[in-house]
Amino acid sequence: MIQFNLLPDIKLQYIKAKRVKRTVIVVSFLAAASAFAIFLFLFMTVQFAQKGHMSRVTDDIKTAQEDLQKIKDLDKVLTIQNQLSDLPELHDGKPASGRVFTYIAEVTPAEVSIGKTEVNFEENTISFEGTSGSLSSVNKFVDTLKFTKYQEQGSDSSSQAFSDVVLATFTVEEENGQIKYNVTLTFDPVIFDNNKSVKLIVEKGKTTTRSETEKPDELFQALPKEDIRAQ
Repeated sequence: MIQFNLLPDIKLQYIKAKRVKRTVIVVSFLAAASAFAIFLFLFMTVQFAQKGHMSRVTDDIKTAQEDLQKIKDLDKVLTIQNQLSDLPELHDGKPASGRVFTYIAEVTPAEVSIGKTEVNFEENTISFEGTSGSLSSVNKFVDTLKFTKYQEQGSDSSSQAFSDVVLATFTVEEENGQIKYNVTLTFDPVIFDNNKSVKLIVEKGKTTTRSETEKPDELFQALPKEDIRAQ
């Protein structure tokens, strides 16, 4: 049997286009429905599940706060814990005051004794009071301080350790002619930095210091009780 296609090509293309259109509409509808379903699921999650979770978390926080409030002296415990956590930082920040005696022995001439030393780490100042057999020895002490430098470990450069070195006062003992002096200075805070290793560099040839003699025990001596200011 012989069949003939009585539909023209334009009719076939039209039918095919309608079929494709229906397919696109169905797919678009399904995609929109899926998107709406996802949106609805997320909305329900946010509105109910998440709110419920937040409510439970809030209740847990309130319960924990109530439990903490029941602890006796909680504020004191927390204060102590905070102070303990700050101890390492405070230790690193405090000056290495133990270096004072080492530095004094390195810069003090053998002919000079020290009776009193005051160190102010806030203003970076030091005051020396002591005695010597002669004013020239005291002047050597002052010059030694002026010329002393320091060097940090691992560094090739050096800096001035002391500045504003002044022989503030001196008096002469009437009985034995001993000189009682007062020397003040400003120091570079680096030399007392707990986090740095520092050594003093005392200029050789200026004077013989206590660290170079065999009598370091004579460095500190009591000050005389009475003196007469030099005229």
